[in-house]
This record gives sequence, C-alpha cells and structure tokens, in this order.
Amino acid sequence: MMDLKGKKVLVVGLGKSGLAAALFLRRQGAQVTVSDVRSADALAKDIPALLEEGINVEAGGHGLLTFRRQDLIVISPGVPLDTPELVQARNFGRPIIGELELAARYLQGKILAITGSNGKTTTTSLVGEILERAGLPTLVGGNIGVPVIDLIPDSTPDTWSVLEVSSFQLESTEQFHPAISVILNITPDHLDRHGTFENYALAKERIFAAQTEEDYVVLNADNVRAAHAAEHAKARVYWFSLDRSVPQGAWVEQGQVVFRVAKDAPVEGILPLSSIPLKGEHNVENVLAAVCAGRLAGASARAAREAIEKFRAVEHRLEYVATINGVEFYNDSKATNVDATAKAIAAFSGGIHLILGGKDKNSDYTQLSQLLRERVHAVYTIGSAAAKIESHLRGVVSLHSCETLAKAVNAAASAAHPGDVVLLAPACSSFDQFDSYEHRGHVFKQLVSDWRGLSGLPAVVARIHSV
Repeated sequence: MMDLKGKKVLVVGLGKSGLAAALFLRRQGAQVTVSDVRSADALAKDIPALLEEGINVEAGGHGLLTFRRQDLIVISPGVPLDTPELVQARNFGRPIIGELELAARYLQGKILAITGSNGKTTTTSLVGEILERAGLPTLVGGNIGVPVIDLIPDSTPDTWSVLEVSSFQLESTEQFHPAISVILNITPDHLDRHGTFENYALAKERIFAAQTEEDYVVLNADNVRAAHAAEHAKARVYWFSLDRSVPQGAWVEQGQVVFRVAKDAPVEGILPLSSIPLKGEHNVENVLAAVCAGRLAGASARAAREAIEKFRAVEHRLEYVATINGVEFYNDSKATNVDATAKAIAAFSGGIHLILGGKDKNSDYTQLSQLLRERVHAVYTIGSAAAKIESHLRGVVSLHSCETLAKAVNAAASAAHPGDVVLLAPACSSFDQFDSYEHRGHVFKQLVSDWRGLSGLPAVVARIHSV
C-alpha cells in the first residue's frame, strides 16, 4: 500500500479506469488532477462528478507544468508511455504507474491474471465461473470491463481476483504480482502502439515479471511466442495444448479435456470435447487454459466441468445473433486483429459473408488469404482500413466496398443464401466509426434485427437476441 494522503497525484486519461482511479485516489486523501486531450464538452458527463469530489480537471490538452508538479502520475491504459509530457516528467524523476499497478497494491487476496492477443475475456469469465462453482471467494475485473480499482472494496485476504490484463496495462506495471499468470497466445496486434511484434510480446511477458518460484505461469505450448516466454519465467511453468500431452497442465486426449498436476501424477479426465458449448477450436484452447488455471487455484475437476458445461459465449465473441431465412448471423466484434478473425473464420466450414474493416493497427491482412479462399464467399469492407484491406486481398476473394456497417450488413444479408453465415469479424479496432468494439457489436445486432423487419419475414423465422 502507498500513503497517498496529501500527495499531489495526476491521472492522465479519463476513460473508465482513469475515472475510477481519480475517485479512488481522492478518497485516499490525495490532491488529484485529471488531464485529458479531449475537450471539456467531450468529458461533460464525467466532469461534474470529479469537481464534486474536489478533483481538478485539465481538458483539451496536457500542460507540461501540470505534469512536473506531481508526486505521482497514474496513466490510463489508452495513454502511450512515449507521450511527450510523460517522457519529460520521467526525465524530471516523477514516478509513473498505470491504474492496474495502483490497484494491485491495494487488492487483498491473490491475483489470477490472464493476457493474450485473443481469448482473454472468454477465458477470464470462464475462470471466474470455475472458481465460483468451487466455492472460492472470487472477483472478476480488469480489461473485461470492471476497473481493477473497483474490486478493492470487496476484496478480502481469501479472495481470488481474476483479472483480464492487456499489453497496454502491463507495460506500466512494476510490482504487479499474480499468484497465477496465464498467457493464452501472442500474435501480432497493436503494432501501431508498440512498434514491433517483439515489443508487444515483451509487454505481455510483464505479466510474470514479479512472480517467484512459488507462483505459477500457464502458457500455450502450441503458440511459438507464448511458449518462448517460458525461458524468461521464474514461476513454475504449466502448459496447455490442443496437439499433444504436456508434462504438467491440460491437453486433449481421445476426445477429452484432461489435466495433470505434476509429471508423475495421474491424468484426470475433465470433460469430453462434445460437452463444450462454445463454437470454434480456439475456444477449446480457452477451456484448456481455464481448466489449468482453475485447478491450480484450488478448484476441483468437478467444479471445472460443471462451470464449462453451463458457460455461454460472452457478448461480441463469436456471439450467435439470429437465423433469418436459413442464414445465420454472428457477432465477433471483439475480433480486432487478424489472428482473431482467422479463428472466427475457422469456426465455420464455409459459406461465409465476412465483414472486415475499421481502424487499421498496422496489420497484414494477406495472412487471411488461404482461409478466405477455402471458406469465404465474399468480403464486405468498412471503415478507414477498407482501402488497405482491399489492396491486400484483391484477387483472393470477391470484395465489396461498403464504407459503413449498415451498408455491409444490407449487402451481405441480401447476397447470402440459406445455409450461409454473415460474420462480423473486423480484424480492426472500432475507433474510426464507433466508440468501442461493444458499440460496434450492438449496432451490428440492431442492424440485423432491422434487416429482418425490412425483409418482410415473419417474426417466427428470425430468432433475434436482445440488443
């Protein structure tokens, strides 16, 4: 814990976690200022609550003097460490940490942290349900939507805090110390922020930087870069694999998920693959990781099996939306990188009408070429990345430039035949046309619902999930 009473603390970036950090710091007795590049109008919904708590607000840009006058600077995940004001503040010796680091210093109990390029939210949710099914006091938060700081009041010495953590959060950690850390996979993502794939991978590896020989790290044996991370880990390494048995960890054997706690221990059968309710091979990987982490945290094999059997897809992660006139619609708005989109495509045998596009993250869309040839009828491009996507995929698949999601849904739904799939798996971030991937996913679901109405089909034909 830190003594914050009377300290001057600056919170940079007023997103969900920045707001939570500012309010927490003020309640710890700190003199808090919030700085954001967005205008006061853009921050209008949050400013009154901050002012009411006695928090100063600097909107419309960062002042260098504001940064120099602080005892501590806390940054939100969306703020790059190389922001000029932060670089100068660091040169002046000002300590800079992220919201995750701040919160972890106050959380009671043990931390189980999960990162990866894809699958974080599903696996975090599933681990949380496994531990709850086992009767363990459990909190779930982080990048999954609940700021880690908001978990502090409910944490106790017996609590497991199951946290989804991103590379943006991890790069500003110092003492962050999970008892169990999980790296699901590492594939190219956020290169517009991290610069190189290796920088991105090293940010992911910070999840176990403070771990000791008493802790556990769970790694994907089938992912080359994630497996390579074992060379840098001090914690005891456990593995999960779709393809082969592992010395200790979880894998698939004769159509079953199995687990072994140690090299010389008996193999435990957890559940058959046919009992996993999630679509796609990548979700089997998520289940394997969750089983491994859950068992290491003390959950029984029975608790793991029961939690998995009752688990349902998280919203915006290969989420079934509707069947209209024999065409299935799926929302995978969380597929914000090429690898996630590849996994979404691979979950279907063919007949896909794929909606791609948004804000580019310095991605290589040619990596999708083989899957597109094998399984996709047509691609419908949207957003600022459309021209780049079309240049990468020209000659590979039928391309339709649609500009907006509304036009893409209409074009794909109109072209699809019974047995086909309309899939939103954009391979891009959402921030050119939407507030978030959640916003994009909700709009997609509403457009599907609206298209059902416009098509004149009777309501019984379409099963639309609530938006």
